[in-house]
Amino acid sequence: MFVRFASNQQITLKNNSNFQLSTFNSPLFYILAAVVLWSTGGLFFKLTTVSAYEVNLGRCFLAAITIGLLTYSKGLKLNRFTLLSAFLYAGTLSAFAIANKKTTAANAIFLQYTAPIYILCFAPVILREKFRSSDLVTVVICLCGMALFFFDAAPNANLSAASQFEGNIYALVSGLFFGLYFTLLRHPLSLKQNPAVSVFYGNIIAVLMMLPFVVSNPSVWTTQDFLAVTYLGIFQIGLAYALFTFGIAKGVRSLDASIIGFIEPLLNPIWVFLIVGEKPSNWAILGGFVILAAILLHTIRQQKQPKISPQMNTD
Repeated sequence: MFVRFASNQQITLKNNSNFQLSTFNSPLFYILAAVVLWSTGGLFFKLTTVSAYEVNLGRCFLAAITIGLLTYSKGLKLNRFTLLSAFLYAGTLSAFAIANKKTTAANAIFLQYTAPIYILCFAPVILREKFRSSDLVTVVICLCGMALFFFDAAPNANLSAASQFEGNIYALVSGLFFGLYFTLLRHPLSLKQNPAVSVFYGNIIAVLMMLPFVVSNPSVWTTQDFLAVTYLGIFQIGLAYALFTFGIAKGVRSLDASIIGFIEPLLNPIWVFLIVGEKPSNWAILGGFVILAAILLHTIRQQKQPKISPQMNTD
């Protein structure tokens, strides 16, 4: 998943002899490192042998501890908007975890990245933002891209057609929850709160949601399962959140963060293909390209228009 903030600040990179040092001290380096960590989520889901419920419980438990330790000093007070955001975040995490077990990593991440089209639809109602004709064009193009994922006549050899279809639906639900989550975080009452609040409590809620499924049908964990889940919780969510927050605090522009964020869905299926051998279908590749291209162009176009408030969205 990804986190995205908006900022009007600029950053300047030094050149010549100081290039290497300034690159690694640059806020963009921390943003890039966070996005690369997020992109490994699909791979480590595929490396586990236990159920999606168990993976999600374990990673969310560790992520809550990590994020709590990193951000408790800023306060973890809830209001009704951040509480609802926390439930939506928990739904995002849980649906995405199930999607990764039932469909390909490429389908899961590409379909989750449909979240911006839901934001375009919800923002006029929740935030009273204007819905432009260009927004409608973006939504229609993304819907066409989404449809391509369901045209696959030759499902992945390790997954049945029924499983992939169900996984695609969970991925879409994850995108829906994520779109609602981000929209609520942009509400004025949410902006007054520590943005980590909904992430912290969302992980706790996800743990509670998974408990009944895990207790009723526990699996035998291998060492690889423990290591993969530990990585997902502490590094892929917790450390990535800290790196991204640090980079944003140092002044990365919204456009820069948004464009770098698109590295995640591109790298995600590549890691899985290289390590696990799972290959996305041609329809999935085409659909993912359509969705990402539409959202990227919309993002760039929006950045050329006046912005009024800082924003954030999280994985």
